[in-house]
Amino acid sequence: MNRNATIAGLGTALPPPAGQDDLWDGFFAKHYTAEKRALARRIFTNSGVRTRQAAVSPLLEDVSDWSTEQRMRRYQVEAVPLGKEAVERALTDADVRADELGLFAVCCCTGYATPGLDILLARDLGMSPSVQRLFVGHMGCYAALPGLGTAADFVVARGRPALLLCAELTSLHLQPASTRTDLQQIVSHALFADAAAAVVLTPEGPGYTLRDVVAVTDTTTADHMTWEVTDLGFRMGLSPRVPAVLEMHVRQLVDDLLGRHGLGIGDIDGWAVHPGGPKILDVVQQQLGLDDEALAASRGVLSAYGNCSSPTVLLVLDALRSRPAPPRRVVMLAFGPGLTLYGTLLEASTVTA
Repeated sequence: MNRNATIAGLGTALPPPAGQDDLWDGFFAKHYTAEKRALARRIFTNSGVRTRQAAVSPLLEDVSDWSTEQRMRRYQVEAVPLGKEAVERALTDADVRADELGLFAVCCCTGYATPGLDILLARDLGMSPSVQRLFVGHMGCYAALPGLGTAADFVVARGRPALLLCAELTSLHLQPASTRTDLQQIVSHALFADAAAAVVLTPEGPGYTLRDVVAVTDTTTADHMTWEVTDLGFRMGLSPRVPAVLEMHVRQLVDDLLGRHGLGIGDIDGWAVHPGGPKILDVVQQQLGLDDEALAASRGVLSAYGNCSSPTVLLVLDALRSRPAPPRRVVMLAFGPGLTLYGTLLEASTVTA
């Protein structure tokens, strides 16, 4: 029996971009009261984000006073074509037909509808009526990694291709200026963006083989990161203490992951770290003893695309594999509610293109 699954294809899709300065000047400078404006401007400037993308741009329409019902109806309009584009690109990259898939998994914490993306895209893309489907919600920024692990387990157990789609529309959850315009909301408004990324896993062939998945959750800090469903969309809670929690756990997580394979940090030439923000990347770099080049892809994704929640770590992986000399071994790290840390170890099965 085959004991590994390989990432044979990856595809991404992005809504139209906007510059961080343009977003500030064109919307957010007026969104906050005079009391909050100077603080908010500093946070936007120091976010590490230079451009980001929004399916629902505040430069074109202000959704901050929309009800959750209005936001979820718009989610259905925007998420389907975005997810379809990412999936089609991943299937083409892997040279796999939609009707060959045995499992279609979707991760999303920013929108809910039934029938969902798993049903609608399976129909529109011509997947088999017998394709198995899985929807993963409310895992937040780390969802891609347990999603990868689950899809890989299916491939190993069934010997059939699987597809994972991570699609997030954080722009739908812009909060009104009159409701909790505290530090956590300002940080959220400065960082988050929209994207979709899809991955095809197969039993064999060229690509990155998924060797292992590990996780640790510190439930004593469960209140440090929250995602509350309110009458005015979903509201982010993001404690400034999150980096300190990662500081306690990330080195042990990585050592455990690599130690199971007789490897050390020096054996890894590719790091796909979820860029939750500049401080998150600073902590990971310091705790793992990495040089600036090791996290260049993560910082580049944060600068160019912002924090897109679950697809973001896949955008970093795509950047790594697109290099003229792709890394042989990649560690992916992502963090989210729980507080939860996830890690995966990938190894090139052949020279990747």
